[in-house]
Amino acid sequence: MIAGVHDLPLFIVAGLLLNITPGADMALIGARSASLGFRAGAAAALGVGAGCVVHVAAAALGLSALVASSATAFTLLRWAGAAYLVWLGIGLLRSRPANVAAAPATSAANSFVRVFAQGFLTNALNPKVALFFLAFLPQFIDAQSAAKLPAFVLLGAIFSVNGTIVNLAFAALVVDLRRRWQGATRAGVWISRGVGALFVALGVRLALFERAAG
Repeated sequence: MIAGVHDLPLFIVAGLLLNITPGADMALIGARSASLGFRAGAAAALGVGAGCVVHVAAAALGLSALVASSATAFTLLRWAGAAYLVWLGIGLLRSRPANVAAAPATSAANSFVRVFAQGFLTNALNPKVALFFLAFLPQFIDAQSAAKLPAFVLLGAIFSVNGTIVNLAFAALVVDLRRRWQGATRAGVWISRGVGALFVALGVRLALFERAAG
């Protein structure tokens, strides 16, 4: 057994089940894969993974606990996340057909960096993800162990890596379906617009989100 960690196989299985649960991250990856291709979907997936790393580091250092216990800090993060989701949703609603493969290399590279940043911010600015790591990871850490911090970081890294693999596979699946679907370019645009509407709704819902008392 890894020091400080118990029930690692159960953690991996539970983590994978959570990773395949649809949410804002997967919606963004699907939208970018459908409209811009696999490299854009992969950029979004890697951005989401980077966002998870931020949450793991914050939780390990106690910053997430501070945010969770401070009404002001939590509200500020919640409003920042909500505003970003609405802003990103409006951008997706304005999607138009694009051909990344035919674009200049510099323009395409900038596009992928932008999509990476979108994935990163979508995940990093979500206070519910911060609360999730605080609630989920400690269940698999030995309370009596002196290696709680390394165990927390290890579990967070496993969760982030597995999540990134799942998201990359999802991006590849969306692109494969896109290739098989006649008129996929326009369909990809409408998928992006649908996800945009979803993000606006999620942003409004996050803005109205209230933590349970206690």
